[in-house]
Amino acid sequence: MPISERPRERLLKLGAEALSSQEVLALLLGRGTKGESVMVTAQKLISQFGNLKNLASASIEELTKITGIGTAKAAQIKAAFELSRRLEEPPDRAPKITVKSPEDILKSVRSLLKGKRKEHFLVLSLDTRNHLIDMHKVSIGSLDCSIVHPREAFKEAIADSAASVIFVHNHPSGDPTPSADDIQLTKRLTDAGQILGIEVLDHVIVCDEDYLSMKAKNLF
Repeated sequence: MPISERPRERLLKLGAEALSSQEVLALLLGRGTKGESVMVTAQKLISQFGNLKNLASASIEELTKITGIGTAKAAQIKAAFELSRRLEEPPDRAPKITVKSPEDILKSVRSLLKGKRKEHFLVLSLDTRNHLIDMHKVSIGSLDCSIVHPREAFKEAIADSAASVIFVHNHPSGDPTPSADDIQLTKRLTDAGQILGIEVLDHVIVCDEDYLSMKAKNLF
């Protein structure tokens, strides 16, 4: 490839925004392998996963199945996408978040759950004024289920001295409709919260393009 057409030189001359996704990946990877240029390796990644969203969600194991991607390069890719995700997080000194509706919850969790291919179960600890104290990841389940024990669900809330909690988990399928297990778990957690003196305000199921408030649907 002529020097003037190489990703690094194009970035220096035209800026990063002028590069294609393939060129950005090639720069990130640094070099190819014997018999294969880094541009070819970058294109194989995009072709295999279809788009950057799927690539960002890929596991280390899935990435290393691509010829030319070892654990070191897979880690570089994961780190780059994690930095991008953190740009969407609120700064450490951001004003306190007050949760008044499911939409307020979405603002806090959507960037964290977007594109996840497994179910992630979160607990949001709130004070007496419904200010968000902290957010904790309780479990990561399989593609279609997540196992949560009340002990784990309330452990961090107790440590936060929370007055109430909101549970959130994602449905990778894109359908926020709660399963029978989701409803049963929510009722179980609500009963446990009553014993502990920590009110369960809601359980919100989040998808990339949709969500459902179980409280609003009177499901517990």
